[in-house]
Amino acid sequence: MKRITLFCLLLITCYPALAQNYDEAKVPHYTLPDVLKTTSGKTIRNEEKWEKLRRPEVLKLFEDHIYGQMPTDYDSIRYALTEDDQPLMNGKAVLKQVGVTVFRKGKSVLINVVLFVPTQARKPVPVFLLINNRGKENTDPTRAKKSEFWPAEMVIDSGFAIAAFHVSDLAPDNKDTYATGVLQKLYPEQLTKDNGMKAIGAWAWGASRVMDYFETDKDIDSKKVIVVGHSRGGKTSLWAAAQDQRFAACITNCSGNTGAALARRQFGERISRINTTFPHWFNDHYKKYNDKEGALPVDQHMLIALIAPRPVYATNASKDLWADPKGTFLALKAAEPVYALYGIKSGLPKDPPGIDQPVIGAHFGYHNREGEHNMTTYDWGNFIRFARKF
Repeated sequence: MKRITLFCLLLITCYPALAQNYDEAKVPHYTLPDVLKTTSGKTIRNEEKWEKLRRPEVLKLFEDHIYGQMPTDYDSIRYALTEDDQPLMNGKAVLKQVGVTVFRKGKSVLINVVLFVPTQARKPVPVFLLINNRGKENTDPTRAKKSEFWPAEMVIDSGFAIAAFHVSDLAPDNKDTYATGVLQKLYPEQLTKDNGMKAIGAWAWGASRVMDYFETDKDIDSKKVIVVGHSRGGKTSLWAAAQDQRFAACITNCSGNTGAALARRQFGERISRINTTFPHWFNDHYKKYNDKEGALPVDQHMLIALIAPRPVYATNASKDLWADPKGTFLALKAAEPVYALYGIKSGLPKDPPGIDQPVIGAHFGYHNREGEHNMTTYDWGNFIRFARKF
């Protein structure tokens, strides 16, 4: 009887730490870190000071406390076309399958890229690059299987190229095996550091290596590469765009906590839940902030601000409260002061728009789609509209 009572007491004690809040009335009072105030207390008033002083400081805070370092050194990189200019989609597109192999200290990692380019393109075209965290069948190069998660035909018909790589090529999404790719092969020193890169950092690193390839492809306008991610992939697309300013724009779909949503709201998914369920995503320092969101020196509006002045589109779904739709919208709004340094107005309304009422400007986009946690043709239709704006 005593053992049962003790077990019940332990459940009562532990449960609140993992319980998720979906009630706006229970969102705690919070104060966001000032994105325009340096750690020494200096207020940033122009884009030059932002880029020289505050931006590097904010980037390092995210590296040290959340996402981990982003290594940039490697010995060489090679590209091999395993499938080149194969016509598909009734002749509307050509398929390229590219192997991007990165070498460092005698070891290598291979990133497999699927790329479709419109046949009728008369000049290099913009491209959507998906960081695919779902099954590889979603980006089937043969098109025997089609998925609205990656509607290649729809994008091609719109005049854009579309590409994808799978996260497992960089780091398996598994707490026991995540290190077997990039980390053990190329950057084992990251595994011994409290601020070392983990899986999401490895996926973002991979996106940059695909960007390296795009810069060599005469069919792709490498100045117009839009990095896209859903859920954990959406967390990654934000980090990739923050780190690599070559990406022209970022789309983050239903990315939630440690993605586009504010952590300090403590709504839906929380840091403690992420670090407990997915301890391989973020660096070891991040675990210090379990149930201590207010102690973080950053919040996600500052991650969005790192992408300025480039465009950002964030989404949610009405039944996906886990990803905190309101907190995502508020993070975009809280990033506005940095874009204002560049003379950019977000065009976002004061309050979140209604369900299926997208707000699409030249630099900010947001919608909250009716439905579940997913990426759909509705989402992609709005991504295309957004891309055409800029």
